[in-house]
Amino acid sequence: MRFVTVLIFLSIIMVACGSSRKVQIVQPESPAPKVDSPVAAAATENTPEIKPSTAAEVRPATNDIFAKLLKHNINFSAFSGKAHFEYQQGKEGGDATAYIRLRKDSVIWLSLRFALGIEGARVLITRDSIKMMNFQKKNISYKSIGYLEEITGIPLDFATLQDLIVGNPIFVDSNIVSNKVNANNELEILMSGNIFKHLLLLDNGDYKLLHSTLDDNVAGRNRYCDITYGDYKANGSGAFSTTRKISVSEQSKLDIDLDFKQFSFNQPVTFPFNIPKNYKKI
Repeated sequence: MRFVTVLIFLSIIMVACGSSRKVQIVQPESPAPKVDSPVAAAATENTPEIKPSTAAEVRPATNDIFAKLLKHNINFSAFSGKAHFEYQQGKEGGDATAYIRLRKDSVIWLSLRFALGIEGARVLITRDSIKMMNFQKKNISYKSIGYLEEITGIPLDFATLQDLIVGNPIFVDSNIVSNKVNANNELEILMSGNIFKHLLLLDNGDYKLLHSTLDDNVAGRNRYCDITYGDYKANGSGAFSTTRKISVSEQSKLDIDLDFKQFSFNQPVTFPFNIPKNYKKI
């Protein structure tokens, strides 16, 4: 079920799997800054008392920023997609094709296929439960939605999962510590919530999400997540990021590349999940 775990991880992002070493942020087309934590660096360099380094830099009103950030989220009723993903954790790694279907605020359905299109697993997530069917081992497991928090250590809910899938920002907070427009005309926003400090990089023109870096804001924890969004394509609900590069850590590092080959919004979707009678419940 390793691929199933990784796929669910793609939906929940912040699984605690980690190294205390910080993962460095990777900007879409520029060298990674040589700091242990980009979020910590932003908190140090971009505090409200510090003025922009050039006259061209502008700090938009924080209330306007938060409102525009929410306004530019993809609004949808249903989603379906086909994505190739690869992961690497230490010496272990692999790849598979994931078929993903989603009805907003209701159901997330995942099917994982390996070489020759053989289906290895199927997952059904609702607002209160998780079902995982392993076709290779012929078993079915049932979990409450609270299982997501158990394996990640953070308070995840269904809404967060669906935002991750469609590419909306997660763990956003209205407590914006600082913001500025950088030399590349990108809007840098630093938020501080109860769980994470969050550094967002947005296109200053259309507010497309370019980069998200989450750093722990809880004493004694060292969770870290870095996500790059790219290759945006237009759809009826807005612009959709078809590629994601994800690095997470707490005690070890996990790297994930996700590439959507097909996607559609607001089309009819079904969620087949017929359990064979001979499957063992675990």
